[in-house]
Amino acid sequence: MDYDLGLVIPFWIKKLDEIVELSVEHVVVVLISLAIASAIGVAVGLFVWNKPVARSASIATAGVILTIPSMALLTILIPIMGLGWLPTVFALSIYSLLPIVRNTVVGLREVDPAVVESARGMGMSDFRILMTIQFPIAWPVILTGLRVAAQLAVGIAAIAAYVAGPGMGAYIFKGLSMLGAANALNFALTGTLVIILIALLFDALFIIVNRLTTSRGIRA
Repeated sequence: MDYDLGLVIPFWIKKLDEIVELSVEHVVVVLISLAIASAIGVAVGLFVWNKPVARSASIATAGVILTIPSMALLTILIPIMGLGWLPTVFALSIYSLLPIVRNTVVGLREVDPAVVESARGMGMSDFRILMTIQFPIAWPVILTGLRVAAQLAVGIAAIAAYVAGPGMGAYIFKGLSMLGAANALNFALTGTLVIILIALLFDALFIIVNRLTTSRGIRA
């Protein structure tokens, strides 16, 4: 079926306020979920990175969670959390854990042992070494995990429209539910394009954060 892209421009103009509102909701729900996942994931990574059993169990658990179909998880959450923001934030948060936990562990384990031993020889405590030497060196790897988690959250947030979640997924679902109607493709296309744009903006944001928060020596 042919589609005239020129038809979408008047649709965007007519729906601009709603598109902006849903876009802001999409960004906000991803930011909230990413903040929660970052706090949990980095903390878990810091705790288990040098404990083989706990490390394997944590990464495996986060990996198993990521294999659960998002639609199935959201369906399970409906009788527990209802509809809207709460199940969306919960789902996005736990789906974001794997890259954060894994990259925190990998980043800390890749720190040169000689650097750690030198710091220990200077009388620094293990906690001080972890927070002032190992963590800053591992930060670019950890940030990469956060970047991947953000992309996951942006995409999965679209599916949260199934539980009346916030964001542009509502447009995609609306378009799919009214296939054959006049504006069906306009809704679906708009939702898809805006989500892609949001993903690109998040990616650009993490590139900027990486440059601002990583020392020049580590970047080199």
